[in-house]
Amino acid sequence: MMATVTVYSTGPGCIRCTLTCQALAAVGIDFRVVDLSTDAAAVELVTRTLGHSEAPVVVVDQHPDMHWSGFRPDLLTQLA
Repeated sequence: MMATVTVYSTGPGCIRCTLTCQALAAVGIDFRVVDLSTDAAAVELVTRTLGHSEAPVVVVDQHPDMHWSGFRPDLLTQLA
């Protein structure tokens, strides 16, 4: 089974968020986007619980301990 991920984004103006979503789509990984600018609970999750301070934050749904922030094509291709 291929991984699915959640991308926590600061919106369409975030180039790293856009690049991350494009890279996921290019390798056929299913993902959903959560907009941090409108979801206070998601901000709490990525900052306090996961410890990230930059977007995007990518969480592998099947392995919630596997997460990172920023545009990381190396980690995205590993998921494929």
